[in-house]
Amino acid sequence: MKLTTLTLLTLAGLLLPAPALAQGKKAKDTQTFSFYLENDAFANTDREYTSGVRLTLISPDLTGYRENPRLPEWSDPVIDQLPFVNEPGFQHAVSFSIGQNIYTPEDIERSDLTQDDRPYAGITYLAIGFHSKNSHRMDSLELDLGIVGPHSYAEQCQKTVHDWIDSTDPKGWDNQLKDEPVLNIFYGRKWKLLHGVGHGFGYDLIPHMGCALGNAATFANAGAQIRFGRNLPNDFGTFLIRPGCDSNAPSDKQDPRFFPRYHRVGIHFFAGVDGHIVLRNIFLDGNTFQDSHSVDKEDFVVDLVGGVGMIIYRFKITYAYVYKTKEHKAQKDEQKYGAITLSYSF
Repeated sequence: MKLTTLTLLTLAGLLLPAPALAQGKKAKDTQTFSFYLENDAFANTDREYTSGVRLTLISPDLTGYRENPRLPEWSDPVIDQLPFVNEPGFQHAVSFSIGQNIYTPEDIERSDLTQDDRPYAGITYLAIGFHSKNSHRMDSLELDLGIVGPHSYAEQCQKTVHDWIDSTDPKGWDNQLKDEPVLNIFYGRKWKLLHGVGHGFGYDLIPHMGCALGNAATFANAGAQIRFGRNLPNDFGTFLIRPGCDSNAPSDKQDPRFFPRYHRVGIHFFAGVDGHIVLRNIFLDGNTFQDSHSVDKEDFVVDLVGGVGMIIYRFKITYAYVYKTKEHKAQKDEQKYGAITLSYSF
């Protein structure tokens, strides 16, 4: 795969703000912006994976990129090299993301190194994703570039937010992981089974599987999500912050975001499970090339998710409650946190 500055600039041109939607604009011609927020404050705790934020912009369908007047002719051979773009019978899109995750030990009031608990750590990253989908399958390939350590500025972000909300000041950030550039690649696939969407009651089952390789995370995962409700969105579900999570873009006119104006309201419920076989997790294993604090991780971790979502005009809003099994041997309790996603298609 060849990713050059020219490629990124070309794709960025697709994502420049567009004029207001014309009546009858097709779903595949829209862009989708998503904001993700995850925090254990929703479960009244402040430990382990304590915060995650991600912003994502997904391009329109690139299948007909050669007919797109916004793209210069010289860009054609560049886009030809992108994964999935030339797969027939599928829509093809590119996503750009920026995000930050924060991890802390159980007792954030201690300033000394807590040997039997996870390290303080943060990551700030940029991600580019390539997505291919039809009505029954979605493939995603994502490349993440970031930094773990003091220059992720996780310490400053957490302390600032805690100061705003008058919460406990975390005192142990002097013991955080050291600076390390991160390069990770992820591939995942989602399917739609028991598919029944459209006006009125709808339902679907979305199994998924994937794998990641890199110095931040190396794992294999699999799971499924079930959804049901009125005017169910015709996308590939709602997923937690992780590589390949950007599945909120509507697929076609069967999505309620493209129903007649006064029918663009819906509510649905969802539940899911995701299991990870973990070979490497820098936030537990510690720095790759330097000595640092580390703990013995669990080799298998499970997320259980339940939530509710709403469609209002071109917005999709979801809230999920997450139960995560223990990630490391010294962890006292399983983790619980809340996850909010807000998407807008335009």
